[in-house]
Amino acid sequence: MTDTVVELETVEPDESALLGRPAPVSDEQLVAMLVERARSEGLQLTGQDGLLQQLTKRVLESALEGEITDHLGHDKHDAVGRGSGNSRNGGRAKTVLTDVGPVEVKVPRDTSGTFESQIVKKRQRRLTGVDEMVLSLSAKGLTHGEISAHLAEVYGAEVSKQTISTISDQVMDGMAAWQSRPLDRVYPVLFVDAINVKIRDQPVANRPIYLVMAVTVEGERDILGIWAGDGGEGAKYWLQVFTELKNRGLDDVLMLVCDGLKGLPDVKLWSDAWAEFVPFLAYDVGICKVICSTNAIESVNARIRKTVRARGHFPTESAGPKCVYLALMSLDPTGKGRRRWTMRWKAPLNAFQIAFDGRLSPSSR
Repeated sequence: MTDTVVELETVEPDESALLGRPAPVSDEQLVAMLVERARSEGLQLTGQDGLLQQLTKRVLESALEGEITDHLGHDKHDAVGRGSGNSRNGGRAKTVLTDVGPVEVKVPRDTSGTFESQIVKKRQRRLTGVDEMVLSLSAKGLTHGEISAHLAEVYGAEVSKQTISTISDQVMDGMAAWQSRPLDRVYPVLFVDAINVKIRDQPVANRPIYLVMAVTVEGERDILGIWAGDGGEGAKYWLQVFTELKNRGLDDVLMLVCDGLKGLPDVKLWSDAWAEFVPFLAYDVGICKVICSTNAIESVNARIRKTVRARGHFPTESAGPKCVYLALMSLDPTGKGRRRWTMRWKAPLNAFQIAFDGRLSPSSR
């Protein structure tokens, strides 16, 4: 009989075990332990008083404790703080709305009243993610009442329609900055079109919102702005729009494409451009289709119309453009559309370079 000898590998004990400390726990192990404990205690992972809410509360309160420690220069119960002239002075309970619902946290105070948290600021009732969520839902066409109901159902958060309105109104400053931003000096093509929205104006009335979309010299899409109208726009109105674009830096446009917009052809901004326009008639059929078809702007309009239809009608004149702006800001979140757009415009831009020699100089902001 032959004996089998098995060599056993010597395992060195963990240093933390030798020192009497518990072995370190990985993030995955910690998560598994928390989930298992929640299940064993019958605790919900989400919803009111769920595990995520409790974790959020602890993380926020730990961060707040770190803030006041940095402010005072010493830890809690540290002897260094005695006689320093300022120390902890308890805290006040405050409920803030987070991505996982409402969470009550204890905001620390100091004896001198100089501590101001930057994580949970004074009079702040919502953390950043909630505002982003409201704006995202607004961009999808949900009404303020529907957003309020969604937050209550999914997160157990009671958010009034007025609060949601206040959040969505924050985009107006960004919209104003976007509408007045500097433009490129030259664009090969401008597309001008209108989206009709319903305004509750006793009775409900249709109002056009005009969209000016450009193709840049690099072949990218650029929405230059949106303008609200009343349906009776004439040459004077359009002259004001293009004067605004000129004041923002636009100096040259090789071609403008529009369809059935009252008053725009009467501006006659391009009446002296026939010498430059004639070469267009000799373009390759494929290039003419790209420029003359409505596909370029209809893909954008389809996204806007989807949002507008979801809303039905708007309570004020300013609500319509705000909804359109939110829809535009949510276009192409992955960037795939931009890459397809750029590839599509390579051939037309080459033709523009030949037909309008020297006019497509590099753009400048």
